[in-house]
Amino acid sequence: MQAFVYRLAMNHPGDLSALTALFDAGQLDPAHVVAVIGKTEGNGGVNDFTRGYFTLAFSSLLAERTGRPRQEIVARIPCVLSGGTEGVLSPHYLVFARRPGGPAASSAKRLAIGVAFSPPMRPEAVGRMMHVEMVAETVRRAMTDAGIDDPRDVHFVQVKAPCITSARAQEAAARGASVLTADSNRSMAYARVAGTFGVTLALGDAPVERITEAAMFNDYTVQSDRASISSGVEVDCNEVILLGNSARWRGELAIAHRPMQDALDIGAVAAVLDDLGIRATPQVPAADAVRIHGVLVKCEPDRRGQVRGNRHTMLDDTDINAQRHIRGAVGGLVAGMLGDGRIFVSGGAEHQGPDGGGLIAAIARV
Repeated sequence: MQAFVYRLAMNHPGDLSALTALFDAGQLDPAHVVAVIGKTEGNGGVNDFTRGYFTLAFSSLLAERTGRPRQEIVARIPCVLSGGTEGVLSPHYLVFARRPGGPAASSAKRLAIGVAFSPPMRPEAVGRMMHVEMVAETVRRAMTDAGIDDPRDVHFVQVKAPCITSARAQEAAARGASVLTADSNRSMAYARVAGTFGVTLALGDAPVERITEAAMFNDYTVQSDRASISSGVEVDCNEVILLGNSARWRGELAIAHRPMQDALDIGAVAAVLDDLGIRATPQVPAADAVRIHGVLVKCEPDRRGQVRGNRHTMLDDTDINAQRHIRGAVGGLVAGMLGDGRIFVSGGAEHQGPDGGGLIAAIARV
């Protein structure tokens, strides 16, 4: 099997002209597309409908090109969109494809892609241990789909989890069930943590006995620097895209990841590039920049109100949401080294990477 990753720009959340051009030129067979991760200029909140807009446009295009029903496309291909392209971040999307064959296999491990969907989840499960266990099982199935046996070969797990809306809370109440919270924004945070704990459980990133509901938002030593979790109204199940390296896969692409200790951890950016044989001196040379096929970042405003001993005001700004602050700040840091604003930078990194930091993963030709 061989993996392919295409980083494509968009002029608006429903713009798929770049993907259409790949199809028309015969460079990509629509039947080989298995997942999408992207950034839109939406607000990243509960009412960010740019994510659903892109998914509708994407699934409609794939249905047209493959002859499959649109709902089958939605149920088969994870489409994870994150809103918020503050600062120099540029709206774009990564199209992941895989096809049999490829160049002769070598002993080196190459990029492997796995996808899986959980069953639809009831709103009363969101943010609770049943949510954690459901994500863990889905991650394990994604590993199997990728042909990865050793969790150490997994470098990045993207999960899109459902949140609780007012309508979903009322539906649960009508059945006599109680949800964790009826606050949609708070439910998104709990869904992210449950997703993170599910990845942590599946990959063995923390002892099983410490992965509990009581640890959520309390024990920040329970974390995974390979988990990237988003939550939204546009899904009713947990969608998983798992990326790693495997000797069973062929081609030229590989993925590496590093934890980011804080929002100023430029060393982690340099280290993950170095893992892929790319040097930033201080910016990645143009000849090496074309080798980069995708960069994925999770970040979080430090809840203690300081970065390296200096006070920050992200959590106290009533005009601009803290997540928008951190996406712009970390996005600028990473883009400055890469010389490219097409970076997937997602906030809401509770338990994803070190407390007050996050993680970075990069895919490149090696």
